[in-house]
Amino acid sequence: MRAPSDPPSVPAEIELSPMRRRHVRDVLAIERVVYPRPWSAALFFSEIAQRSSRYYLVAHLHKTLAGYGGLMCQQDEGHITTLAVRPEFQHQRIGSRVLFALVSEARQRGMASLALEVRVANWPAQRLYSWFGFRPVGVRKNYYSETGEDALVMWVDDMQGEEYGARLGRIEVAVRRA
Repeated sequence: MRAPSDPPSVPAEIELSPMRRRHVRDVLAIERVVYPRPWSAALFFSEIAQRSSRYYLVAHLHKTLAGYGGLMCQQDEGHITTLAVRPEFQHQRIGSRVLFALVSEARQRGMASLALEVRVANWPAQRLYSWFGFRPVGVRKNYYSETGEDALVMWVDDMQGEEYGARLGRIEVAVRRA
């Protein structure tokens, strides 16, 4: 088993860009594969329209939309709203690259902390988040109502600190390594 501080495996040549309305159909295709209760197109359209408090990205591997992620910012607190990678493209550092971009944007926007929820059974995602400095702070019982699963709440404090900046520097080197 890989330690939480180890980077994910082989990097992929991916291109990140802001999520636009034209991407939502492909995003929904991934949603339907990876989530029991996918978000709607209307929800994504609403999220990407709120540019002052939201930041959504898509990741293309060659010409295929392979993953996406979102960030919500409220005052000095950020929240990773979603992060997903098409199953056949997982373990190629796509999720790591998207998460790095979201965390970097949160720092740039002056967020002091960053939170997210992850299924308690989703160990691969928890390892990724741990690598980025997220730590478990609680459990939300039956958070995922469609399956009755609990969510692990994970948090990063002091995002603007020197120590976290150094962590992100090490992560950047690892995720951009070809």
